[in-house]
Parts: sequence; structure tokens; C-alpha cells
Amino acid sequence: MKKTLPNVFSDFSIEDLKGLWQLSIKKKYPKYLFLLLCFNLIVAPAVYAANADSFTRTQAYALGLLGIVTVGFSIYLFVVMFQPEKF
Repeated sequence: MKKTLPNVFSDFSIEDLKGLWQLSIKKKYPKYLFLLLCFNLIVAPAVYAANADSFTRTQAYALGLLGIVTVGFSIYLFVVMFQPEKF
């Protein structure tokens, strides 16, 4: 007897994709968070390679994420200082 895997996408329609697309256009923060985490996958190995003797991998990923958040926060504050009418 041959076992078959259930088709997960059988109940998935084009209307569902349209709904997901509309939701992703409205809510940009999850997309930004995803891109931030993907960028951290590039930064963290560089941090780990620079300090492989003193940091663990988890600490390298945390430091990479902290550095990205710090740069993003400083850019945000720079924009708020010079364009306060937008906020």
C-alpha cells in the first residue's frame, strides 16, 4: 500500500492569496521585522567571526540585532529632529 501525503494547498484559493496580499500592504511592520531578522543573518556571522574566542553564537546574534536596532533608532531620531512636522 502506497502512502500519500495530504495536499495542504488543496483548500487554498486565489481569493485567499488576494486577502493575504491586501493584508501585507496594510501592515508593513511584520515585513520590516522579517527583513531586519534576515539582515541579522548577514551581520551576526561577521560579529561572530570578529570575536569567535570571546562570544558564543547566541551572543553574536544578539549583538548583531542590537547593532541593527541602534542604527535604526538613530536614523529615526535624526529624521524626527529635522522633520518634526511629520510626527
